[in-house]
Parts: sequence; C-alpha cells; structure tokens
Amino acid sequence: MKKLWQTKTDLDAAVEAYTVGADPELDRRLLRFEIYGTLAHASGLVKLGVLTKAEHSRIRKVLRGLKTLAITRAQEDIHTAVEQMLTAALGETGAKVHAGRSRNDQVQVNLRLYLKDRLLALDAQAGAAAEAWAAFGGKWDGRLIPGYSHLQRAMPTTVGHWAASHVEALLEGRRALRYAFDEADASPLGSAAGYGVMLPLPREYTAKLLGFSRVQRNTLRVQTSRPRLEAAVVSSLALVARDLGVLAWDLSLYSSAEFGFLTLADSFTTGSSIMPQKKNPDVVELTRARAAMFPGWLNQILMIGQLPSGYHRDYQLTKAPLFAALDALSQMLEIAGRLPESLVVNEDRCAAAVTSDLLATHEAIAMVRDGVPFRTAYREVAARSRAAGAPRPVANVPLPAHLGAPGRPDWKHLLAENSRAGRRTASTKRSLDAAWNALVG
Repeated sequence: MKKLWQTKTDLDAAVEAYTVGADPELDRRLLRFEIYGTLAHASGLVKLGVLTKAEHSRIRKVLRGLKTLAITRAQEDIHTAVEQMLTAALGETGAKVHAGRSRNDQVQVNLRLYLKDRLLALDAQAGAAAEAWAAFGGKWDGRLIPGYSHLQRAMPTTVGHWAASHVEALLEGRRALRYAFDEADASPLGSAAGYGVMLPLPREYTAKLLGFSRVQRNTLRVQTSRPRLEAAVVSSLALVARDLGVLAWDLSLYSSAEFGFLTLADSFTTGSSIMPQKKNPDVVELTRARAAMFPGWLNQILMIGQLPSGYHRDYQLTKAPLFAALDALSQMLEIAGRLPESLVVNEDRCAAAVTSDLLATHEAIAMVRDGVPFRTAYREVAARSRAAGAPRPVANVPLPAHLGAPGRPDWKHLLAENSRAGRRTASTKRSLDAAWNALVG
C-alpha cells in the first residue's frame, strides 16, 4: 500500500529509511490512543453526516478488538497502519475516516492522551514513594544524626527529619506532574495541519469524548506548541528526577563506610568482580546518573522546537527524548518507593556522629534568650569552640519543635497532603477511563 501522502513515485530507499526513523518502534505505545482519537473523530463525522451511524458502528467494532498492530516501515507510523487496516477491513468506510483530519493533529491527539495517562501513573508512583518514605521516617523521629552544611557537620537533626525532607520533595514533584498534566489537557483534534478544514468539525464535542477539559483554540498554535508542551512535561519530570538524584546522593554517602548511618540490604547491592568484600550501591548510583540525563533530553526538545510557526518534520525527533524521560522517571520512582524497605539504620554510628560541636548554635540561642545580643553570643561561642578540645558524643539533644523542624517533622500534614493528591489523581483517572471506555463501547 502507498503512504497516506503519496501520489506519485516511490521514495528513494535511503531517503525513506532516513525519514521514517524510529517511528514504527516508538509508535507501538500509541495504539490505544490512536484508537480513541479515531473513534472520537468518527463520532464527529457522524454529526456532520460524513459517516452514518452504521458506518461508525462498524469502525468501532473493528477498533474495539484491536489489541496489537504491526507497523511496517513502509507505513511509517501508527496513523497510517490503523487507517490502512480499517480500509482493508471495511473498504470505503475505512477510507472515509481521514476526512477533516491530518497526521499532524493525529500525532498531537495521541501524544496528549498518552501524556495524560503516563503523568497520572507517574503521579501515583510518586505518591507511593512518599508514603514509603514517610513510613520509614516515622520510625526514626528520635534517632539523632548530624545535619550537614557544605558537607560539614552543622547542627543536630534526626533520621526522621531527613526522610521528611524527601517526602516533601516528592509532594512538590506531584505538583509539578499535575502542572504538566494540565498543560497536556487540551484537545488538538480538528486543527488538521494547523489551518483547520472546510468542515465545521465539532471540536468541543470530540474534546469531551476524549476526556479533555478544554479545546486548544487556535489551530496554528496546536502545531507550534508541540515542542513547548513536550518541554513543559520533561521540565516537570526533570524536577522530580533532580530531587530523586539528591536522595540517591544522600544514600550513597550515608551508606558509605565513612558515614555508616545506613546499610542497604544485600538484595539492593551488587558486588565486585575482583574484590570479594565489596557491596556496591549501584541502584542509587544509577538513580543519580539517570537524574543527570533529564536536562539533556529537555535541551534536545527545546533546541529542536526553535522554529517558525507551523509544523516541521523536525518535531518527529522530539518523541524519542520525551519517551525516554517518561520511562526513566517511572523506573526511578519504582526504585525510590522500594528503597526504604532495604535500609537498616545503624544506630550506634548515628549516635557517635552527634558530637558536642554541633551544639554551638544551641548555646548561642540560649544566650540570646538570656538577653545577650546574638552577634555577641555568636562570637563568645565561637571563641569557646576554638578553645575546646576534641568534640565528644552527646545524647538527649533538645531539638526545635516548631512546624517542620527536626523535633516535629509534621507527618500528619505531609500524609494528608499526599492523600489529597492521591484522591485527585484517582478521580481524574476514573473520569478518563470512563470517557475512553465509552468511546470503545
């Protein structure tokens, strides 16, 4: 079969291979969303009288049973594969479906539906990881460890307070993912190649069928905004990944022999091919490394997207970094959610690291409470610290208990926020699934 756009001779084989690229492999994950978009568009064509209800029913029957579909390199992409399959199955009825539609808005519909689905899944993963770290931290509210500044011991904190910081980071990540979801939640269907078509397509109707909250109004903006949307998504993913990279760095340090606060279970470590005693934290190191890849993926999309208004074939190449970022973050969140179960807190090492020099700020504040100006107290304590001997371990350290401080990580509010975000995500997922299930029938 010829390509959808083909009217004359076949392409040069090298040109065809070059232009098709990785789309047949990448597009496999978009089949479900191509089906939803096709059914919504077909419903709109019924309203216009381009398709009959009987024809729509036959189209839906064929697509309902479509679970897998091979995409040949001659077909180029999922859009051609589905249309040609429909035409082979239904003849002229299948050939009618493309009326008023371009591959340009097809790929946009697929990507936005796919992004909404994946972002909700990532949000749920972030919520599960936050819950796991909150459970871990709640067990260790009373275990003192040094807090660090410039990687130097600074003030006392607790394992619970440290864990709570990562819980809050995951909650911030959930908000970033929700922002990305809201950016994707606009229907491009009916924009065609960017300039509309001479059919009064019911764009608001098809947007509702697809579970979109709004229509992307300007048809030209649909095309021009594609790299911006993808960059917004990967930017949000990069924020979550960055925080997971910080967590990975902490675990790498705290599980080293020099710190020794934590130990990773054997099942979460690897060995050395030459040093029999080694237990390597590869899982956290690879999390750290994956976090470092997101700015590169983001920059690829931003640089490709710096083009004049309208569609450009350059946009084909933003799909790979977008999918790579989505896949990487899912893997990272899966591991992040399981790491707490692998950790042993080495209480003796934690206690030995909390030494008298960490109480210098406590001493200065105590003098302030007695009426001494802070800068005077600061200098006096600094002088005493320099004159003191080697620091000694201390226990029963008083900790500040105001909101979110080491003495009060405030698990109740962190868990409540996580629960609210979870309910919102679950509700959104139910609504989307209901819309998509209704389309398929």
